[in-house]
Amino acid sequence: MSRYQVQSKTRGASGNASPGPVYGVVSTVEDFDRCPPLEVRKSELSLFLNWGSPKKQTMELGSKFKDRSWIVDLLAIFFGIGTWLGVNGTFIQLPLLVDEAPEGWSLPSYLSVMVQIGNLGPLLYTAIQKYSPKKLNDGWTIHGVLLVGGISCLLTAFFYNRTAPVGGTDHSVALFVLTCFTAVNACTSSVLFMPYMGRFKEQYMVTYFIGEGLSGLLPSVTALIQGIGESGECTVVNVTESGDPIYALQKTPPRFDTRVFFLILFGLMVLSYVGYTLLNSLSVARREYAEVTVTEGNKYVYGEADNQQQSDKVEKLTKGQYTYMLLLIGAISLFSNGMFGSIQSYSSAPYGSNAYHLAATLSVIANPVACFMAMFLHFTSLRLITVLSILAGLLTSYVFTTAALSPLPPLHDQTVGAVLVVTAWTLLVGIVSYTKLGITTVMRAQGGQSLVWVGAITQLGSAIGAVAIFFAINYSNLFQAAETSC
Repeated sequence: MSRYQVQSKTRGASGNASPGPVYGVVSTVEDFDRCPPLEVRKSELSLFLNWGSPKKQTMELGSKFKDRSWIVDLLAIFFGIGTWLGVNGTFIQLPLLVDEAPEGWSLPSYLSVMVQIGNLGPLLYTAIQKYSPKKLNDGWTIHGVLLVGGISCLLTAFFYNRTAPVGGTDHSVALFVLTCFTAVNACTSSVLFMPYMGRFKEQYMVTYFIGEGLSGLLPSVTALIQGIGESGECTVVNVTESGDPIYALQKTPPRFDTRVFFLILFGLMVLSYVGYTLLNSLSVARREYAEVTVTEGNKYVYGEADNQQQSDKVEKLTKGQYTYMLLLIGAISLFSNGMFGSIQSYSSAPYGSNAYHLAATLSVIANPVACFMAMFLHFTSLRLITVLSILAGLLTSYVFTTAALSPLPPLHDQTVGAVLVVTAWTLLVGIVSYTKLGITTVMRAQGGQSLVWVGAITQLGSAIGAVAIFFAINYSNLFQAAETSC
């Protein structure tokens, strides 16, 4: 019999199973009351940052390779690819989409709104789990969410350029609607996919995050092969009356069109669906479950053996620490998920097209690389998480400064400026990814619905950041685009 059981039970004083409380998906203050009180001899600040704890191990080098199944690792990566693949692919394809869309370069603003509408998915899921007498089964719900994402990519390939009049003006209605459904898949993954991975041993959360990073990297690589991002050549298109040449930037046509691009994404979504199906059904995957009992869909109670293993690495958080971790993941998501993508062009484009494309490409690569590094350099120290967050905050201040001062940021006409901005973006995304994984690992060890809280706060922060930067870009003069000319 598998150690994983979908039923509600608690242990009495005699060790026998007895009926236990039933929890909904949205936690209450009871989740916070689980946290143990402060130890008398430790100061509040020392315990808050986990300083001086003999049980803490800041780095664990290579220990995760001893007890793992590489088949489950691979399936977890495939599963993670299906998170933000469709949304990332749509935005990466914008240089071609704007050429056909009646909205032109205002299309990204519309798509950003469509992505936020996708947050109706996790809200609906949470409402059903909280208030409905019959709870959704997470396993089957994930099947449905992945199918919605896959079908959306397939339909986008054939209907992305279909328009319809709205208020007397043509709009890309088909693309808007399909982006909404694609975003439902992406946004719901934060409160559904990640908690699902909580039933597996801790090390598989890392490979899942590698897959989530690949959901941005794979569309970027596909776009590079397609030819998006090539700077083009300046050619003479005319001459003035005085004989001076007039240059224009001529871009090379893509190697394949937008339809083929979205069909490739559909193929990757099929791969993700197959990966999840096998992960959910194969006996080799079930043998990698943690000792955990799942009640009411996604409330996790870890067994004594798993608790003992985790206690050697992660202490139970106090109420203050628990709140601090949630606020921190919300703030990080506000900037990384909600704002970074919108300001990157303003920050790096003034340093030249090569700097812009290098910053965009290397920052996308930094995400899965940081998660892969976590397999070797795993950490659960709140002190290290805090230090990395401060470093990420300093880098965020730098890239926001360059974006706000566009089109003439500091050192914009020097090579050292381009090197600095590319390095800043690469380090920033890598550190943020590494820190988010550390927070998720710590919160997983708390049990209950901690991972659901992490996913919900992540989506809330992302939505606030996206709305704020939308108005800052479109309704203020804070950000000025750098013009590309010959």
